Amino acid sequence: MMAASLEAKLAAVVRPVFTAPILRSLALLALCSAFIQGPLVKIFDFGGAIAEMEHFGLLPAPLFAIGVILFELSMSALIVFGVFRWAAATGLAVFTLTATFLAFRFWELPPGLERSMTMNGFFEHVGLVGAFTLVAWHDLREHGPSGKGRTS
Repeated sequence: MMAASLEAKLAAVVRPVFTAPILRSLALLALCSAFIQGPLVKIFDFGGAIAEMEHFGLLPAPLFAIGVILFELSMSALIVFGVFRWAAATGLAVFTLTATFLAFRFWELPPGLERSMTMNGFFEHVGLVGAFTLVAWHDLREHGPSGKGRTS
């Protein structure tokens, strides 16, 4: 009973901060930051983007590089601006999960530092998948696919 009372008091203190629209916008921007920064790096080093696609066996590499750039930037914009947020978050969750199994195959590495770092990267990306899934869940729960009542 006392813990519930303490929780209610603490929640009342932090609620104004955590429910502020600016914090929501900043949190969504932070969540999408890797999906904004990554494509920008690919744009400014398109040769590197092509090499990355070739490294993962994605051919024709230039087409895949352009597709990844457009996909990541457009899905991030939809999430940040609240347009089809649930669909964009689902898209980035699926994309991230697929890329995670492609790029972070820690189980193929021998024990040691590289395996440990790759495993950490794998589970960090699984965490991103969870975060995008929660964004989609919240958006659908709060607004539904019609977006009625949306305040972005």
